[in-house]
Amino acid sequence: MDLPRPSKIVCVGRNYLEHARELGNELPERPLIFLKPPSSLVGDGDAVVLPPESERVEHEGEIAVVIGRRARHVPAPEAWDFVAGIAPLNDVTARDLQKTDGQWTRAKGFDTFCPIGKMVPLDSVDRDALEVVCRVNGEVRQHGRVGEMAFSIPQLIAYISGVMTLEPGDVIATGTPAGVSPLHDGDLVEVEIPGVGVVRNPVKHA
Repeated sequence: MDLPRPSKIVCVGRNYLEHARELGNELPERPLIFLKPPSSLVGDGDAVVLPPESERVEHEGEIAVVIGRRARHVPAPEAWDFVAGIAPLNDVTARDLQKTDGQWTRAKGFDTFCPIGKMVPLDSVDRDALEVVCRVNGEVRQHGRVGEMAFSIPQLIAYISGVMTLEPGDVIATGTPAGVSPLHDGDLVEVEIPGVGVVRNPVKHA
């Protein structure tokens, strides 16, 4: 697939209550945002490569929003007007490095740590019925619905665009539901947004 070339990938941490709890955290008072580098992007069928620096790499299936036009200080009621489409995304994370570093850049930023599927235009999507499913070797590990988010997609766009200008093609990863688990050499990890698409990636050692 032709990979997107966003200027940035903005991710949201702890946006589902049960995922926050499974890692021993509470929901934040405001969206908790961080960045993944565009160099971490891979497409459907590309391998997720386990780096030697980490002993515990985990999947995080997410609903990704692709920005359609330049957005700055966007009010939440107008936020959907700035969205081009929706895509499945896997915010692959080196969990052990996330814990030891404190900062999340290294844990989230390795090459191949951001598989993304094909974007489906927003007008083809039931935005209120969006859900995400993550499977490893065919077994469902995660399942979350957009209505379970602590901060809705319009709230996220409003908040993030108040911090930084969002450019066309930029990606917002809206958070992962509970059920994260380790990935191992030889696994096949799939993130599906029903009605939108699937991104499937084999997992291998570096």
